Formats: sequence, structure tokens, C-alpha cells
Amino acid sequence: MSMSNTPDQNFAALGLVLPPAPTPLGVYKPCLIDGKYLYVSGHGPFREDKTLIVGRVGLDMDIDAAKLAARQTGLSILSTIKSHLGSLDKVKRVIKVLGVVGCTPEFDRHPYVINGCSELFAQVWGEENGVGVRSAVGMGSLPGNIPVEIEALFELY
Repeated sequence: MSMSNTPDQNFAALGLVLPPAPTPLGVYKPCLIDGKYLYVSGHGPFREDKTLIVGRVGLDMDIDAAKLAARQTGLSILSTIKSHLGSLDKVKRVIKVLGVVGCTPEFDRHPYVINGCSELFAQVWGEENGVGVRSAVGMGSLPGNIPVEIEALFELY
């Protein structure tokens, strides 16, 4: 992938498919624009058929399956961006990612799991604009027994 390409072109070159943009499972907006910033609510790992990947890391799924679930969560976020903005090209850069891993108490490799999403964003927007600040933490449970929930903040053009 060339960083002279646009984010939409970089995504197309990955050969990945976006799942349908998820609809809120509670009282909130999937995303909100405030000035030049796009806030994206917590997303889970939706598949193309709208089902969720489920399981607790360290119990029902291993670390590599969890990393793939984080990538799938990143794809759900990209789908929300495209459905609301029309194009990934309207996003200048990733500002912040907060990744939450649903896991057993002894699991401690949260950053490795959330890299599944962060690496995807770096491929779409490039190393300079696709990597922002980040937190990766663990929780004993997440809604619907999903293994990963991720929210993000982006800067718009």
C-alpha cells in the first residue's frame, strides 16, 4: 500500500469487507461530529452477517482470535464512518483509541489484542495519521459477552 493513496484506496487494497454499520443497542449515537472532530461510540466485533463475535478472552477464545475480533471491531468502526461521512477520505487522522477487552482476571495482554484494530487503522491512514494515542484495558464482562469493545476519536479535514 502506498501512502500517496487515499484512505479509501488503502482500504480497498486490503481486500477486506466492511460489515453493515451497526445500529445502537442503547440510547446513544454511533458517532458525533463536533467541529473538526469525529467521536465514535464503543463498537463491538460485528461480522458481515450482522452477528457478533462472542466469548471471553482467556476462557472462550485465545489471544489471536481476540486480536482478529479487535480487527473486526475496527472494521465496524470504519463502516460507521463510511455510512455517516460517505468516505474514509474525510478523516485526517486517528487521535485516540480506547480498547476494552472482555477477559479473565489473569489475562494481561490487552495491548496485543487491541493492536488488531490499531494495525488496521495504520494500514488505512498510514503510520503517521493512523496511529494515535491509545488505552487498552481489561474488563470482567462486556455487553452480550463480546470479547472487545472499542471507541475512537478522529480529526476531520
